[in-house]
Amino acid sequence: MEAGADARGTSGAPVALGTVAREWGRLGCIGFGGPPAHIALLRGLCVARRGWLSAREFEDAIAACNLLPGPASTQLAIFCGWRVRGAPGALVGGLGFIVPGLVAMLGLAALFLAGSPPAWVRGAGAGAGAAVAAVAVHAALSLMPASFARVAGAARGRWAAYLGLGAAAAATVGPWLVVLLAACGFAEVSWRRLRAAPGRRSDAAAAHAWPALAVAGAAGGGGLGALAWVAFKVGALAYGGGFVIIPLMQADAVERHHWVTDPQFLNAVALGQVTPGPVIHTVTAIGYAAAGVGGGLLAAAVAFAPSFCFVLAGARRFGRLRANADVRAFLDGAGPAAIGAILGSSVALAAALVEAWQWAVLAGAAALLLVARRGVVLTLLAAGAVGVAVALGGGPVPR
Repeated sequence: MEAGADARGTSGAPVALGTVAREWGRLGCIGFGGPPAHIALLRGLCVARRGWLSAREFEDAIAACNLLPGPASTQLAIFCGWRVRGAPGALVGGLGFIVPGLVAMLGLAALFLAGSPPAWVRGAGAGAGAAVAAVAVHAALSLMPASFARVAGAARGRWAAYLGLGAAAAATVGPWLVVLLAACGFAEVSWRRLRAAPGRRSDAAAAHAWPALAVAGAAGGGGLGALAWVAFKVGALAYGGGFVIIPLMQADAVERHHWVTDPQFLNAVALGQVTPGPVIHTVTAIGYAAAGVGGGLLAAAVAFAPSFCFVLAGARRFGRLRANADVRAFLDGAGPAAIGAILGSSVALAAALVEAWQWAVLAGAAALLLVARRGVVLTLLAAGAVGVAVALGGGPVPR
């Protein structure tokens, strides 16, 4: 996509920054429901209602953002801001989309992750957290059809292998999962290059893997540096949708740095689903648990920075990105591995449940999501209500 009319809508008139701030901020406040809802809201604003982008350009932007590492719907919001008002529009629009959910997440984290929250709060968190494993399975299953449809023939066997490797890695290698995702991407690129023209390089795909290579060479540590590093991995490597951040974070946040307990981690994941805006806001709750409000803001800033950098540096080249065979091949390897990681994370999430009634909530959530086809937010709210009832009735609630 070569944007020949930078910082203008299809009419050619510049869009005021105040308008960008108001419209993107409104989307940030009502953007419940994850990426599909975000895309629909952005399409309604930029294509149907305002006519700032053509339908073809918007669809091309969706495809290009899905080829980038990181949260795709956030990058789409940043790109649309760039398209109508250049770099200032990208910054203002991106922040307008992100900040409402960030504020909500910080407030909820202070309530749910406090040292001694009231029993009903702990019950709500335990109930919603019990449903998170079902949400992970639902997220993975919703991503599978489109990913599988992109490959054909023998490539589908490799797709299944990458899926299996991702699922196994989520349960075994913890924070090093990012290396496995990159390895699957490079394996697919190498396979296709060997079949097509042996010996050719894969520079375009390497652009996707540099964060993983940095992670592989990073030393351990603690404090704010460790928090920033975890947030960077989350923001730079969310291949396959926002939910892939869960296996990336769990080992670091719970086992390695002990910022949260298993029940608190489940609470943080649930909060990331019920707040508006990107699911990646879960890392804000982890940052709050690690270092208070400052930690939450640091984690959010580091996690979202790659999305702004990718769009601001590459928006003019989105057309070439979509046409690059290496980039598509890399995502055909890393994508199914990320979906597998989401599936694998459901095992660890379910294993964190400590009360018998939470397993009943998990079963009910699975039925609501996978059988009754109810939404994630409604399911989590219902699960939280069950937890409140248990707590008020004197039942056992994990801390």
